Amino acid sequence: MESKEEVEELTVTKHKGWKAMPYVLGNETFEKLGSTGMLSNLIVYLTTVFHMKQVDAAILLNVFSGTTNLAPVVGAFLSDSYFGRYATLGFACVATFLGMLLVTLTAGIPRLHPPHCKSLNLAGTGCIGPSQSQLAFLLGGLAFLVVGAGGIRPCNLAFGADQFNPKTESGRKGINSFFNWYYFTFTSMMMVSLTIIVYVQVSVSWTLGLAIPTTAMFFSCVCFFLGTNIYVKIKPEGSPFTSLAQVFVACIKKRRLKAVSQPEKELFDPPHTSLLNSKLHHTDQFRFLDKAATRAPEDTLNEDGLSPTNPWRLCSIQKVEEAKCLLRVIPIWSSTVIFYMALSQQTTYAVLQAMNMDRHIGKHFQIPAGSFIVISMLALTLWLPLYDRVIVSAVRRITKQDGGFTLLQRMGIGLVLCVISMVVSGIVEARRRRLAVSEGTLMSSLWLIPQFAIAGLAEAFNIIGQVEFYYKQFPENMRSVSGSFLFLGMAAGNYMSSLFVSVVHKTTGHGRHENWLNENLNHGRLDFFYYVIAGCGVVNFVYFIFFARWYRYKGADSGNQVAEIGMKTMNSGASHV
Repeated sequence: MESKEEVEELTVTKHKGWKAMPYVLGNETFEKLGSTGMLSNLIVYLTTVFHMKQVDAAILLNVFSGTTNLAPVVGAFLSDSYFGRYATLGFACVATFLGMLLVTLTAGIPRLHPPHCKSLNLAGTGCIGPSQSQLAFLLGGLAFLVVGAGGIRPCNLAFGADQFNPKTESGRKGINSFFNWYYFTFTSMMMVSLTIIVYVQVSVSWTLGLAIPTTAMFFSCVCFFLGTNIYVKIKPEGSPFTSLAQVFVACIKKRRLKAVSQPEKELFDPPHTSLLNSKLHHTDQFRFLDKAATRAPEDTLNEDGLSPTNPWRLCSIQKVEEAKCLLRVIPIWSSTVIFYMALSQQTTYAVLQAMNMDRHIGKHFQIPAGSFIVISMLALTLWLPLYDRVIVSAVRRITKQDGGFTLLQRMGIGLVLCVISMVVSGIVEARRRRLAVSEGTLMSSLWLIPQFAIAGLAEAFNIIGQVEFYYKQFPENMRSVSGSFLFLGMAAGNYMSSLFVSVVHKTTGHGRHENWLNENLNHGRLDFFYYVIAGCGVVNFVYFIFFARWYRYKGADSGNQVAEIGMKTMNSGASHV
């Protein structure tokens, strides 16, 4: 039998730490270069190569983005419950490569895309749209990308952190340093993709511009599998949703029981034995769930006197309060749907705005329309160190909060900035349209900088605040799921945007009135579209304020602070992917 020292030594040597990082960071670097380069300019590809109408392209892109952001929820569940992060991540990398390869083939093989037409900027009336087989091939590639995103997004950062031993000081420092490198590679590859690769796509060749990220994804797969013998592979611990399901089932079974008068004394509250989840005390919100912890005459305990014989009829206060944590988060989460719906316009109609503006810098260089999203990334990147080192210190003196603002306050500021971004977008579009229609001149695309920059600041407040909020307010055994909750909100926002675009397109433009989302933006009223979204944002902010005042924070979180920082950096630019 191994001694305690030998066991500890094996535990330490099992974590290869930085020896695994060349493979982990290589995989992450090439994956971000590939996925961002493939997706950031997709709406231009759909309208110029596949000759899709702008509305149809926007709807397709929103549905695809929504499904891509919904997939991590499923991926996180499968990873934690059955397959583990290594197998999930490896399968997802291969699926992403296959998806990129199929999309690249649609550009490289003439039979897989519609024939060229005279209108190279936008889909013109003389252009032939895609056939059913061409569209099916493209959608097949996008489907593989959805599968890949479902495994990569919830697992890549956590898998990298698994390679360090969190019980040692060197391991904790390694995790912290890994997160810094992760964020650096994430931001760097986003910048390269949104500038160089996008430029190659629109100015040199779509085939080459899509082949570059596909090749990068191939090297991502190679890097990942080369480190197989070095990686620490954490086994799945089972579904965290079982205890939640038990609470709701027990509550339904006991729905006719009378509420207890003294919950702290009368509800089933055995000693807390979990080493992972922190102890939660009884709260008054969602009192109907307390019935799951109310002992009925037929409820019995095991011989230890600490656990029920039927956990689907009797649950502890701890389980009930963990379920309450999830229910309390849902109204706050729902307020992010309109936020994401607004941000999604920066990758669809804001790009189409840029295509109708003067994008020249000098006589020979023209900024690719899909590269303007870099402004949001740059604003976010420059703002974060300023916020952490200067603004937080100043605000902390006033609010007495460690983070300067509370998590909900940060999210609320992001919602306000998002509304301002939409108003600015409408003002710029109104001016662009007036110059194009009345004077026949193209407005400089540099006027788009304010709306993209404000959108970046909105993300810096709301999205990063969201990730920290979910990480702290979810039960500790659901933290991998909490990371995917952000993408679930993005998915709902993308679907909402798709529905909203479809409704506006069908309900405007009747009689003598102009269709707001006309194929020719000069004949439409995109500014009105932006103003309506801004109005929805105002209503949404009032909704958020109501539930933010109602919300009760979970008790002190005993989680790893370093991991919390890592979760923030993982998603700081997630909406751009």
